[in-house]
Amino acid sequence: MLQIGRTLVSLDVIERFFICNLERCLGACCIEGDAGAPITEAERQKLKEVLPEIWDDLLPEAKEVIERQGVAYVDEEGDLVTSIVNGKDCVFTCYDKNGMCRCAVEKAFRAGKIDFYKPVSCHLYPIRLKEYSDFSAVNYHRWKICKAGEVLGRHEQVRVYEFLKEPLIRRFGEEWYHELCEAAEAYLQEYGK
Repeated sequence: MLQIGRTLVSLDVIERFFICNLERCLGACCIEGDAGAPITEAERQKLKEVLPEIWDDLLPEAKEVIERQGVAYVDEEGDLVTSIVNGKDCVFTCYDKNGMCRCAVEKAFRAGKIDFYKPVSCHLYPIRLKEYSDFSAVNYHRWKICKAGEVLGRHEQVRVYEFLKEPLIRRFGEEWYHELCEAAEAYLQEYGK
């Protein structure tokens, strides 16, 4: 672990390679799993606010879930997460003509319809955060559906923290990211990774 400010960063975030490879996984991280994406209460409010702008892009089953339980729920671990369809698909998924899963929220943001990109936890994936009273744990979530991302990252020699620069800055700030890069470079040089 590396300590950067009030965070503990897993060495996997520094040592491992990763570049999201949507062409291979087709967005499986939005449609696999047993719970939705972790969100904050402020993000839940923002998702409710942008809902009218993305409504037409949502699948009929997702609309039914949202009408019944809202955009989010508290999962078995007590975390606030996005609502899901059929026990797995995020309600904000939509599909392009090639069958690739996309985020309806991100799609609307890129089209200039809304000012909210998407929840930070989605933007950060495959990094997952765990908040504690004294610090935040920054961990790399390894999952078989992201194997193609690991292969591409290794081929291009891009590490997890480098690939996720933008969302890490969004969550922790430029100064924190600069400190992370310095610590990562020193660690990698010292241990020859």
